[in-house]
Amino acid sequence: MHAGANMQELVEYGVHKMDDLGPDYADIRISDISKQNISVKNGSVESIKDDISRGLGVRILNGGWGFASTSDLTKTGIDVAIHRAMKIAKASAMATSKVELAEIDIHHDKYVSEFKKDPFQEPLEEKLELLLEAEKRLKVDDAIKVTNATLLAWRFKKWFASTEGANIEQDIIQCGAGVNVTASDGNDVQKRSYPNSFGGVFHSEGYEFIESLELIENAERVGKEAVELLDAKQCPSGDMDLILDPGQLALQIHESCGHPTELDRVLGTEASYAGTSFMTPDMLNELKYGSKIVDLVNDATAPKGLGTFGYDDEGVKARKVDLVRNGLFVGYQSSREDAARLGVEVSGNMRAQGWINLPLVRMNNINLEPGDWSREEIIEETKEGVIMDTIKSWSIDDKRLNFQFGTEIGYLVKDGEIKQMIKNPTYTGITYEFWRNCNAIAGEDEWKMHGFPNCGKGEPPQSMRVGHGCAPARFRGIRVGVGKW
Repeated sequence: MHAGANMQELVEYGVHKMDDLGPDYADIRISDISKQNISVKNGSVESIKDDISRGLGVRILNGGWGFASTSDLTKTGIDVAIHRAMKIAKASAMATSKVELAEIDIHHDKYVSEFKKDPFQEPLEEKLELLLEAEKRLKVDDAIKVTNATLLAWRFKKWFASTEGANIEQDIIQCGAGVNVTASDGNDVQKRSYPNSFGGVFHSEGYEFIESLELIENAERVGKEAVELLDAKQCPSGDMDLILDPGQLALQIHESCGHPTELDRVLGTEASYAGTSFMTPDMLNELKYGSKIVDLVNDATAPKGLGTFGYDDEGVKARKVDLVRNGLFVGYQSSREDAARLGVEVSGNMRAQGWINLPLVRMNNINLEPGDWSREEIIEETKEGVIMDTIKSWSIDDKRLNFQFGTEIGYLVKDGEIKQMIKNPTYTGITYEFWRNCNAIAGEDEWKMHGFPNCGKGEPPQSMRVGHGCAPARFRGIRVGVGKW
């Protein structure tokens, strides 16, 4: 029997067994996850890892929630998991108030992500050749001490069914790559990464995306920038205009809009990883979050986003939901339970890292919609400011209000011109004041989708893949730097 057909038979078996028990609601989710991780360092292959994880999770709502998972993909394994989940649900019902779920449309569907080249079918030799050549070209000077190149790919196959009648199959391919270099002159250490730090940039695409990154073509420039940073001046200190390129702006969106609009954080059912929120229900449709030009959306339909899919892990169809529109806070990321509790739209944000995990409210693609400037125009209209790019460090309080970020590289702007490179650039602010000071956003031609594969949340912790699309943007009067210029 074909593996997919067998999985489909198992989810149908499981959902019928749970339905016979008469719960308020139940679902079953089978996952088959493949991952490849290749890294090279200082001229040698550091690691080649191929992982496969297969199993299932069942959720049962019977007054309260019960969840159980198993790697035993047999009818016996399903029976054991259902029995355990039902016991937990009954125990939960004794300690919690009755759970209600917001209504959703029920779907029978199959979703396959778009790709041209399956990264798991590309020859290993070609991948190693790409990484080794790119990593080799980083070594432009004796000051270069460490060189790295990495490639990651995932394939997620899921089968989902619920006692409401949903029956969904998904097949999603994601991948990405990057290079980074560390330089030192004995007194200072500087790092440069491309196309971003922490492994690179990742998309819901095939191997063609890795090829489009042009790692080899960009490696020499990245190495030279690391060396140049050693002699660069320190970031100035003071209040001035800040221009964020997409590599850093993506993280700003993630930390100061993505996490605080997760409704479980708002309602207090999730608080790990610096995690509640200042964006409380009384502020919905009232809070001036940003300037009039700031439009932020949660969009699981965005092409190529790392948070793009057909359906979430509750069977909710992917959709685009406004979070901030014309600067006004208008929406949350929610589960069916949280949406019913607050009386808001179900956004389709429930996702689990794997079959062993209980789904949580997770970001999909949190995007800043494009404006009508160009990056060049933004710079030309800046009298005094700093451009910052590429994630280096971040810190934000547990309400997602006060933050400080640092980037790998910056450039001084004076009278509409880029004057010089600066090192150790940092900036700080308060979330709503920062976004209210946004006075220019570049347009669609410069809008880029960045993907982060390591967003942490939950206890026990889960790592999730999320996307952030944005174009260069300028913020007025931001405090930058920490010392005297």
